[in-house]
Amino acid sequence: MGNNRSNVPRFDVNIAFLLFLFFCVSCIGIYSAQSSGQYSENFLVKQIIWYIVSAGIAFSVMLLDSDQIQKLSWYAYGFGLLLLIILFVAPNTSFTPIRNGAQSWFVFPGIGSIQPSEFVKVFLIMVLSNVITKHNEKYRIRNFREDFLLLLKMFLTIAPAIILLISDDLGTTLVLIAIFVGLVFVSGISWKIIVPVFASISIFAGAVLSLVIFAPSALEKYLGVDPYQLTRIYSWLDPRSYSGEGAYHLLQSLMAIGSGMVEGKGFSGEGVYVPEGHTDFIFAIIAEDFGFIGGSIVISLFFVLIYYLVKLGQETKEPFNSYLCVGVISMITFHVFQNIGMTIQVIPITGIPLPFISYGGSSLMGNMLAMGLMLGVSYHYKRYMFSSNG
Repeated sequence: MGNNRSNVPRFDVNIAFLLFLFFCVSCIGIYSAQSSGQYSENFLVKQIIWYIVSAGIAFSVMLLDSDQIQKLSWYAYGFGLLLLIILFVAPNTSFTPIRNGAQSWFVFPGIGSIQPSEFVKVFLIMVLSNVITKHNEKYRIRNFREDFLLLLKMFLTIAPAIILLISDDLGTTLVLIAIFVGLVFVSGISWKIIVPVFASISIFAGAVLSLVIFAPSALEKYLGVDPYQLTRIYSWLDPRSYSGEGAYHLLQSLMAIGSGMVEGKGFSGEGVYVPEGHTDFIFAIIAEDFGFIGGSIVISLFFVLIYYLVKLGQETKEPFNSYLCVGVISMITFHVFQNIGMTIQVIPITGIPLPFISYGGSSLMGNMLAMGLMLGVSYHYKRYMFSSNG
């Protein structure tokens, strides 16, 4: 029997439905965060508008096939780096303001703030997937030299973004590294190269962490580390000793989550005050209102999304699309782990939003752009009901 195409619609309803559920959770969380009266703006209405705009971006990107995405990848990444360079050299103005010690936003009157780094994450996924695909197509027979060359290409690709971001946006830098690591593991590079390289990096990271704890003055003197960055580590390890400095957000988050217990308080409007409750600490708001059950449901939604993306990456027959899936999975997984982890003191606070749920136009558009790539992989993937030879 020959190959017969399935009549199942190419549009991935499963991913779209999950995004709708995230939209509902986001609206509930933001509504609860601003019900305490601590905000003068209506962030819920703004989030709905951003969701509409982001959905349009996702559906537009979905129509592009893998060949078009590959061709656009370097242009998109170059454009993203150009925006980061502008921010890097721009003076402190109303158009490029410094906020919380970082110059990471463009401010457009009537629109709001746009953070280019949120888009650079997705552009990096596109370009690294392109680099891996082209290299593997060129070198069918691989040895140590070709594998090391691929690793070098990938490193040189990500290096400019890290150089431009590491001083002002450590959180985004860590996300870029997570994307890089995820794609290295599936790129086909020999473990004889991967293990020594990442072992060396781990040893270096351990040494730096030891200096942070036992010899912080050395980091400030020789590496130019800002003291406030070290305070984040100390406030994470011992929040009660730094309650008046960097640990205030963490302590309030822990109290809110703990007070929610199993079933939560509901929309009482008299919950624990949580700074940035509509953005970075929205999970604490959800856990307070809906308890352990509500928090578990949110985490489960992310597990289901990752499951579908893993399944999609396995089903597609094009290597480039598989790499796109791995990059997006790495990005979202790290975002979720970092955001929820920082609210419960598992890892230090870095200011990373919870994907699809935290308020923020740039973050939402960046994540929906990534989902547009995933919807495109599904949309252009040819499904067959029968594949036996007859």
